[in-house]
Amino acid sequence: MLGFSRAFLLRIFALMVFAVGVASLLLLYFMPTPPSTVITATSQRGGGYEYMGQRYRDRLARVGVSLQLLHTGGSVENIKLLEDDKSGVKIGFAQGGISNSQQAPNVMSLGRVSYQPFWIFYRGNEHLTRMQQFTNRHIAIGAEGSGTQVAATEIFGLSGITPQTAKFSPLGGAAAVRALKDGSVDAAFLAYSPNAPIIQTLMRDPDIHLMSMPQTEALTKIFPHLVQLRLPQRVIDFAANIPDTDVTLIGTTNAVLVRKDLHPQIVLVLAQALTEEHRRPGLFERAGEFPTQIDSEFDISDVPVDFYKNGHSFLHGLLPFWLITHVKRLLAVSIAAAAIFFPIFSYAPKLYTWLVRARLRLLYRRLRAIEASLQRDITVEQQSALESDLDAVDRAASTLGVPMRHSELFFSLKVHIDSVRTRLRMRRAELLAPLANRAA
Repeated sequence: MLGFSRAFLLRIFALMVFAVGVASLLLLYFMPTPPSTVITATSQRGGGYEYMGQRYRDRLARVGVSLQLLHTGGSVENIKLLEDDKSGVKIGFAQGGISNSQQAPNVMSLGRVSYQPFWIFYRGNEHLTRMQQFTNRHIAIGAEGSGTQVAATEIFGLSGITPQTAKFSPLGGAAAVRALKDGSVDAAFLAYSPNAPIIQTLMRDPDIHLMSMPQTEALTKIFPHLVQLRLPQRVIDFAANIPDTDVTLIGTTNAVLVRKDLHPQIVLVLAQALTEEHRRPGLFERAGEFPTQIDSEFDISDVPVDFYKNGHSFLHGLLPFWLITHVKRLLAVSIAAAAIFFPIFSYAPKLYTWLVRARLRLLYRRLRAIEASLQRDITVEQQSALESDLDAVDRAASTLGVPMRHSELFFSLKVHIDSVRTRLRMRRAELLAPLANRAA
């Protein structure tokens, strides 16, 4: 029988369920459950990246992911740890101008999340307006392994302030501030957000002054990763008139980086944390400016880009976060399977009709052969053989399984079989008539 019986359809359905199940198991094998603990490289204690890591840690804890914060020297060390598969670090912070995808091929970006201003504070009564005025001065340029030290060396060096023309000390953060206040250094190059307690304290210290950076536009052209920032008068403390004039700062942008092998669902919840944390306006940031969907230095992961554009999928809130990726991939496999099988099933009726007609043509060919034999002189034995052949054709027609919508084909064949059977009976009568006459 050529028709699709219920048993056949059930077997097809079971096969599809089996295929989807196998695909699901393969996905679980090649894309395991996301880790519950992720090591994150931040900065030295009290640094801006430590604060950001703490904020992300609180947000990811809500979905059962624990961020283990690792204190480091800063951006340079963070990227090295991300590149080192044995370090166990999967997430890290870095400022612009430190590295890129060519130098760190195993690292991807989740976008830029904020501006990073650089502050040059100095002691003394002299009003400094040019970088060259730091010649022969003692400057804290940031800890070893920090992006602050890289930026300070870059910016000071462009003005000819180098270890040969000034004294550089690898001090950063609280250590640099202490050295500046007690006079151990003449100036400190710092990288903090304007709300950081260190910056707030220095801005209110009458013995410490903030330098307005000259030629910032030229710096941004020479170093594309740098940006020009403006600190308006009174924005720190309006009543106390701090700062007492507009200040121009040079800065860069901060990026959240991940290893390429970090589980995509961790990347997704981290992108959610970035959006919640950085979409609001800040002193330098406009509302919705961060996180960015592009990164000029690192390749950006597809997962956060899709999230930044489209938000959560319809599965969010219905399933545990670790299960969403598997379900989405399973749906993708199912859709792909449907795209393959649907055309097959849509062409199945046409194929079935063609098979039925092909079988009917074979029966008609046999029927034509029987009819052609009747055009010749045959013996009684040949007559019996033709009748047997016709009976076989009739049985084959009855078991052909022609569907109801093709009944006209079935009954047309049956009519033709009956017509040939009538002729066979007439021929038998003609063959037996002489024998009957002789017997009489």
